Amino acid sequence: MREEDALKYPGAAGESGRPMHTTTTRVPAGLKPGQLVVARNRKWNGKAHWVVPGRYLGEDEHGWWIFQGTNEFCSRPGAAFYTKSDAVLLVPRSGDWVATFYDDVHPNQVRVYVDLAVGHEWTVIRPAVTEFHVIDMDLDVIRTEDRGVFIDDQDEFAEHSISMHYPDRLVADIQNAADQLYHAVKAQQAPFDGTDVAWFTEGRK
Repeated sequence: MREEDALKYPGAAGESGRPMHTTTTRVPAGLKPGQLVVARNRKWNGKAHWVVPGRYLGEDEHGWWIFQGTNEFCSRPGAAFYTKSDAVLLVPRSGDWVATFYDDVHPNQVRVYVDLAVGHEWTVIRPAVTEFHVIDMDLDVIRTEDRGVFIDDQDEFAEHSISMHYPDRLVADIQNAADQLYHAVKAQQAPFDGTDVAWFTEGRK
């Protein structure tokens, strides 16, 4: 592993046979319900990815919840759109992922969209404005009404693992996390058991 990869990949010097990192997130002091939170993603090579604004709702045992309402402006290099349904984003207390839950008017019938991601980081931009950053690792675990649960973008993950020089252990960890999340979403294990419903209600107040 190159030195620069080790610096990018938290815990890269971990013991052999064990996960080399555990992404653990802590919310910044002073973040209160109703405040603006902008989710800002990038790729492993630093390229900008999706930027999605939202409003902080609160926390529970699973992590921190952010409401992303209808008609919000979302963008990435080369693409932009206004959202057509409400969503809630869950930032987990630990784990290499973030999950977005959608309501039943999503135009593509998506209900759960889990992005495999590392490097979770909260940054206070100014009072009442916070950014949440992650490094998107390509793979997604998705549940839709018509297709059920599936793992998406495996070709992209394989391509980027070479072109962006993912460390071998990171590849293994992300694949393992995707498999575990696939089974958790399919079995409707918490927080994929309807926990989001109460947060939708809170966000729409």
